[in-house]
Amino acid sequence: MAPLGASPTHTDTDTKINSNEVEFVEYASSAPAKPGRAPAYVRNLTPEDRKRIENSLRRKVDTRLLPMIVLIYVMNYLDRNNIAAAKLAGLERDLQLTGDQFQTSVSILFVGYLLMQVPSNLLLNKLGKPSLYLPGCMVVWGIISGATAGCQTYGGLLACRFILGFVEAAYFPGCLYYLSAWYTRKELVKRTALLYSGSLLSGAFSGLITAGITNGLDGARGLSAWRWLFIVEGAITVFIALFAFFILPDLPRTTSWLSEDEKELAAWRLEEDIGQDDWVDSKQQTFLHGAKLAAKDPKAWLLLATIYGFTSAGTVTTLFPSVVKGLGRGNIETLLLTTPPYLIAVIAILCNAWHADASGERYLHIAGPPVLAFISFAIAAGTTKFAPRYLAMCLMVGANYSGYVVALSWISNVLPRPPSKRAAALAGINALSNVAQIYSPYLYPSSDAPRYAKAMYVNLSMSVVSIVFATILRFHLIGLNKKLDRGEIVDGVNSRAAPGRSVEEGEGEEVAVDRGFRFLY
Repeated sequence: MAPLGASPTHTDTDTKINSNEVEFVEYASSAPAKPGRAPAYVRNLTPEDRKRIENSLRRKVDTRLLPMIVLIYVMNYLDRNNIAAAKLAGLERDLQLTGDQFQTSVSILFVGYLLMQVPSNLLLNKLGKPSLYLPGCMVVWGIISGATAGCQTYGGLLACRFILGFVEAAYFPGCLYYLSAWYTRKELVKRTALLYSGSLLSGAFSGLITAGITNGLDGARGLSAWRWLFIVEGAITVFIALFAFFILPDLPRTTSWLSEDEKELAAWRLEEDIGQDDWVDSKQQTFLHGAKLAAKDPKAWLLLATIYGFTSAGTVTTLFPSVVKGLGRGNIETLLLTTPPYLIAVIAILCNAWHADASGERYLHIAGPPVLAFISFAIAAGTTKFAPRYLAMCLMVGANYSGYVVALSWISNVLPRPPSKRAAALAGINALSNVAQIYSPYLYPSSDAPRYAKAMYVNLSMSVVSIVFATILRFHLIGLNKKLDRGEIVDGVNSRAAPGRSVEEGEGEEVAVDRGFRFLY
């Protein structure tokens, strides 16, 4: 991926703020608003040198970090959702699942997933060693995924799925925090989109992998195809995790393969952007402090409602093979037909994210795509004809998730500090929004095939929820920016300046406001 350029430079008098594009006022040099706060190495750089060195640093981090976390997320999603493909390969028949037992096996994963997300992110924030923590979790979930092949009963399947969700919970919210610890707010959207493209690529590959295993390994060594599916994908997961231990960076101040000057610049970029040093402040905060701050911030709840709508509508992908099966094709053709919608979705989310970063606009990139998702769900609910229904399936995944990934990056945009608050918000919002994953499998009973009209109506309603709450948050942020323009107090940004107010951060609050910090919308 081509790196972004360094922060632009201009004069101290350039204080005009475009309310929907500019994050902070820019200055004549790379030095911060308060002289002496920047490290000596950074202060001594000319704007041209800083731009060149910062580009080199970003390329180095991008190369080590982005391909690996995308690949890991491909496996994270494969291991989580391969149960849907396993159903087509005979899991339900072999384990003699009846009634809602299969749906419960799908949803139980998200109970463990919800329970562990916030504690895991807070632990990652304290440890500061994602290069060890995230691959370590990956090894464990790969083993659990492979062990699912040995299930002989419904109870064993439930146990494996619950534990798998408990361990997998560390990864996605951990990665969102991980990215926010390396990249400025202007750089986050496209990288968040790249990360999430891993889940969509896994959806595309899952059908192809399952089709290959179903044709080639069914009955090999006396094992059914669905058992080989868990074994093969679990083994690949563990193999990739072993490489990740040696490739992934830690945090800016704890990455061993960066020089001391590069560490200073990497940390300063974030402090300059949000007014605080992530690593220093994370060592000064209690374990639950960030969670309490996030819970008291109304912006977090508006973000939760927005993202909940996306997540709920997106649950169609959890049982996507069954939905596509409603087109009336055979098992192998059904698995192959699941690939194009995911590939289209990858293109859609990357294009939407790139434009969001380039324009600095957030709201339209979040609230616009659900309009198309709404139309797609309505078409799917209203017809069983192959052409219009498959067109709707090709559009609904990309339309829903292209808005979702921008909304995810919005969390770090509007709740950037302190790092413990950001970590808690990222995990908490992701966890609570995934409550929909617990009940959504029950919206797709076999008796509702092939239209699954009830599920489609719920999904289009959730698209409306995302639009409504994104709109409310936009106007809330406009109001907060106007307060900052007038020099008024806004909690979490400049509350330190107000006597008697609780202090969420250190003196970074003053620096952020001095630099013209404004919320992105």
